[in-house]
Amino acid sequence: MLTKTSYRDVPTKATGKSGTIRIYLIEPNFPEYPQAKFPGCVVFSEIYQVTGPVERFAGNIASEGYVVALPSSFHEFEGPEAIPYDTEGTDRGNKYKIEKTVEAYDEDATLSVDLLMSLPNCTGRVAATGMCLGGHLCAFDPRVLSTFCYFATDVHSATLGKGKSDDTLVRIRKGDLTGKGEVVLVFGKQDTHVDRAGRTLIRETLDDANVTHSFVEVQAQHAFIRDEASKGRWDAALSRSLFALMMETFTRNVARDLGPRAGATREIEHVC
Repeated sequence: MLTKTSYRDVPTKATGKSGTIRIYLIEPNFPEYPQAKFPGCVVFSEIYQVTGPVERFAGNIASEGYVVALPSSFHEFEGPEAIPYDTEGTDRGNKYKIEKTVEAYDEDATLSVDLLMSLPNCTGRVAATGMCLGGHLCAFDPRVLSTFCYFATDVHSATLGKGKSDDTLVRIRKGDLTGKGEVVLVFGKQDTHVDRAGRTLIRETLDDANVTHSFVEVQAQHAFIRDEASKGRWDAALSRSLFALMMETFTRNVARDLGPRAGATREIEHVC
């Protein structure tokens, strides 16, 4: 499916400060069908903003028939251009991620979904995905029907945002994801950013809160889906397999409109 790329500059006001966030759009390109509608998807980036690998990842989703929105995460500190994957860029991104407030992260997510919902070619059914920092930002907007999180960082340690004191696990325990859209989390077992104890904490918190989720652990390191400057960690074959799983999840929960669930969840029969 052919796609086209554009952007919108959207006003922001988190923490009482006026600003602008650039949200890139990649969408199916069907000029001969001007009334075509597609589900939406927000793609949240790593600490490097919308880089080539993130844009290509989002373009693949758009080519499957989604209107994709990509917010520029650090608009409070600099322009929307990609931050380099080098040492200076990494240090800059890591600095920004703990200077930006949790309120501002939440506003970015809300504005991205708002934009998708406002577009005439979007059905109003929205998914979300992201990697690293972006994997942490995906799930809480109640309009998001399904979320696929790649190696979400700082969740187990609650160290995202200004003061390193995000409330993600607290909100999960309070039930903010319970009964909402399906969540899939993918972690590499060799990921040094989220160790075994951290992964266990996230999984058990989701289980205890009865969140509809799948928890996938694979033989990979951090950033294994990044097809450029991955520092030797990119696994193309594994990335393709997980992309297929993500699209199956989105197709089932977002692209298809099954209407409201009728009745309680049925008891599963124990058979061989």
